[in-house]
Amino acid sequence: MVPPKVSISDLTGRVKGQTSMKMFNQYRQLRKKPHWGNHFWSPGYCVDTVGLDEEMIRKYVRYQEEKEKQFEQLKLSL
Repeated sequence: MVPPKVSISDLTGRVKGQTSMKMFNQYRQLRKKPHWGNHFWSPGYCVDTVGLDEEMIRKYVRYQEEKEKQFEQLKLSL
């Protein structure tokens, strides 16, 4: 549960930032993955306050993966 005064985007940014630093420090070989660009998390996140079902979440993740692939292909073609 998140207190109403805390913005979800700030909380998500903090959690993603702290966990990625811990993972990169604990597993140094992760930094050697050039396709990650030294990023552990994707830039987006999903927040639900009502109750998404499992299939909707799966569709969202698939959509985000496809968008990320398209972005990587665009970067390679430039």
